[in-house]
Amino acid sequence: MTDIIGIALLDYYNRNYSEDIFTETNISEEDELPLPYLFRTFVEMPKIEQKALKSAKGKILDVGCGAGSHSLYLQEKGFDVMAIDTSKGAIEVCKLRGVKNAENIDLLQLQGESFDTILLLMNGTGIFQNLENTSKYLQQLKSLLSPNGQILIDSSDLQYMYDSTEEGGIMVPADRYYGELEFTMRYKDMESEPFDWLYLDEKTFENICTLNNLNFEVIARGENFDYLGRITVGK
Repeated sequence: MTDIIGIALLDYYNRNYSEDIFTETNISEEDELPLPYLFRTFVEMPKIEQKALKSAKGKILDVGCGAGSHSLYLQEKGFDVMAIDTSKGAIEVCKLRGVKNAENIDLLQLQGESFDTILLLMNGTGIFQNLENTSKYLQQLKSLLSPNGQILIDSSDLQYMYDSTEEGGIMVPADRYYGELEFTMRYKDMESEPFDWLYLDEKTFENICTLNNLNFEVIARGENFDYLGRITVGK
């Protein structure tokens, strides 16, 4: 699969910036993802991301680190940070920007490590892909947590994307959970294969955490039906 994100990030870093990434889903029209946004500083980040970074402690794992903006901020604050991403180009950019420990590895492949904080930001639940995979990913995250560790993860409730009924409900698909989307990504003359991406509403997320003996609490809410969750191991 073409590393569209990686190619775009490298272009931007190397000052070959001429256009942005475009994303499209099965329930929405094409949307622009500006490349400068992926290189944002702390003050340019949404309040939810700022809250997550301020709540981070100890040894930190930044999952789906992208261009490394979160890792760099934490590293500058003196934290021991490991940044991982499945995009080879993204990891190259992280290293060029000064992230000391960045690895091109899938979360499910990471073994033998222990972290006090695991970050999954910019709709962190997306990497679960669908509802069915969520427990598998949560169990992997749990295996990487130190005693008293925390997972800080954000997502959005996509109810607002669907039409309402007269009774006040929403008209959701009958064949899937309404937060399961299919994305495609386009950059310059490249287009990705469709890929699955998951948005989780708070209640569904809490229920799945409970099934996996994990505690779930919302510690911040944004302005666009988004929220930041903290997950800890159940006592």
